Amino acid sequence: MKQISISLVQRSRCTLYHMVIPCIAPSHFISGLINYSTYKYRRSIKDCYRLLNIHEGCSIDEVRDSYKDLAKKYHPDSGSSTADANTFIQIDEAYRDLLNHLSREAKESEGQEDLEKTTSNYKTPQHRQYLTFEGVGYGTPSQRQKQYTQFRVDRAAQQVLDFRTQKLESQNEENTMIAKDIRQSKKTKITQAIERLVEDLIQESMAKGDFDNLSGKGKPLQKFSHCPHIDPMTHNLNRILIDNGYQPEWILLQKEIRETIEKLRNEVLASRKKLGDPLTPRKKEQWQEKCEDLREDITQLNKRINDFNLVVPLLNIQMVHFNVDKEIARAERAYTTFKEAVQKDSEGIKKEECLADNQLYSKASLLTWIKTLKMF
Repeated sequence: MKQISISLVQRSRCTLYHMVIPCIAPSHFISGLINYSTYKYRRSIKDCYRLLNIHEGCSIDEVRDSYKDLAKKYHPDSGSSTADANTFIQIDEAYRDLLNHLSREAKESEGQEDLEKTTSNYKTPQHRQYLTFEGVGYGTPSQRQKQYTQFRVDRAAQQVLDFRTQKLESQNEENTMIAKDIRQSKKTKITQAIERLVEDLIQESMAKGDFDNLSGKGKPLQKFSHCPHIDPMTHNLNRILIDNGYQPEWILLQKEIRETIEKLRNEVLASRKKLGDPLTPRKKEQWQEKCEDLREDITQLNKRINDFNLVVPLLNIQMVHFNVDKEIARAERAYTTFKEAVQKDSEGIKKEECLADNQLYSKASLLTWIKTLKMF
């Protein structure tokens, strides 16, 4: 009853308002009240499409493009001749209403799709027989039971095969361990036998007096390494081996290669000195034969360099091949230097002889002058 009385009072006030205001207020006052009222006129979606000059069912991008074009045309600050504030306000309201409408439609369509998915999931037939037999097989329950039985038989056979394989592998491992133990015991026996043999030979040599004439007998070893990271025992053993000529293979190869190339260079230079200048046709043939021999020797030496590069422990110690042409040119330069040195020596000898002759001549002239003085 209270609510009914309140509604009646409100209706009576509205009736009195419409009856009294037209009598006491002018028309422009009424139009001002209507313009500044907070009530918003709700347009239909068709009116929104019509105001934006687009067809129904268009995309959001087309709506935005149309709104931008109309805003440039009717916005009060655009500076165009068609600028109109009221028209722009209507376009802006239509644009916002249309965006809200499209967003609601998109949400409703997404919700409808989700609902259809869930309903389709629930509408899938649930066959109870497919929940048994561990999901194996297809067809009727009796067919699936036969397939499941065959599956269990295959699985059991595979398990038996895996068990036998593991058993054989474990037996093989035991046999291999036994064989390794046998080999290790044999190796230990051989090592111990060699050590006993070496010790016997050392004791026999000491009894014969073979170690009595050693240079360092009775003196302490002064070859300890001062580096704290090196084992002194290992360092001393390596030093003893090096002092007695036991060196790694790559060091011996390096020494051999250097000695060989030095020997070949000396031989070529000696041959060139022996031929001398000028080179006659016969001497040229001999020189060519010597160059061919040098080429063969250099080829063999380069093979030794390949062997050295394979066994050397560091890359920065590896050697490059020797070139025959460069070695011949080097011999020619050495011969030219030797010839210039010989010429200088000969010129120096001639100068010394000339000085000696001048001294003898001056002495002889002095003696003759003294004799002439005595005669007077």
